[in-house]
This record gives sequence, C-alpha cells and structure tokens, in this order.
Amino acid sequence: MTTTTMPKETTTNQTMKVLYTAKAHTTGGREGGASRTSDGRLDVKLSVPGTPGNGTNPEQLFAVGWSACFLSAVKLVAAQMKVRLPADSAIDPEVDLLNGEEGYMLQARLNVSLPGVDRQVAQKILDGAHQTCPYSKATRGNINVEINLV
Repeated sequence: MTTTTMPKETTTNQTMKVLYTAKAHTTGGREGGASRTSDGRLDVKLSVPGTPGNGTNPEQLFAVGWSACFLSAVKLVAAQMKVRLPADSAIDPEVDLLNGEEGYMLQARLNVSLPGVDRQVAQKILDGAHQTCPYSKATRGNINVEINLV
C-alpha cells in the first residue's frame, strides 16, 4: 500500500485543530461503483452523470455538501450581523462537469434565496459566507464559481 502525505498548509501562523474527519470507502468509481462512510450514515451507489440507472455521482454529492456548508456559513454571518434569516432560506447548487483541452474540470453556481432580506444586506451576508465556508475556501482560485442572490 502506498501512502501519499499531503502537506498541511495554512495561510497564517495559527495552529489548526482537526474538528472532524470524514472517512469513506469507495469501490468501482463512477461506473457502477459504491461509496460508504465509516459510520454507515451514507451508503450510495455511483453512476456516470447523465446515464440511466440507479446511483448518484460525485458532482451531485459535491453540490449537496457545498450547499449545506455554505448555508451554515450564511447563518453564521447573518447572526454576526444580527440579521434574522427567514426559515425558508435555501440554496440551489449547480455543479458542472466540464471537459476541454486541459481535461476534466468543474464549475459551480450557488443560487441562494433569502426571501425578505434587503438585497444589499443579503449580498453582504453572501460575501461573508463565501469567505467563511470551507468549501468556498477550497475551491477559491481553482474553479469558476458564481454566488447568485436569487
């Protein structure tokens, strides 16, 4: 078994504490594979995007994970700004799988609905959430991303 250790990089001299480690086991890849988390809470069949049959795909899983994390960041920033969010706040993520001269890539749009919140205030919340959300940090500068207030 070969182990590759990724360097742990931080942008500050701050010591980072691991809060949680997600562990999963994946077999077969997109083409009829499966993934299961170590705690059994997620157990999915995988399939190639756009093909018939059962199963989800990595792009859908990424869309769900990022939007859930981003909505939590929205709530955090709103609370810091002392803005009450409506109960029906929602995100409709779209993650595109692209293929071009540089190979496969992703791009994404997070379409955020904050009904009843002033547009300027809502935009400040989204800007702050995009700076706070770990998924946004991980993708910043790596893929095209749009955060849309709808």
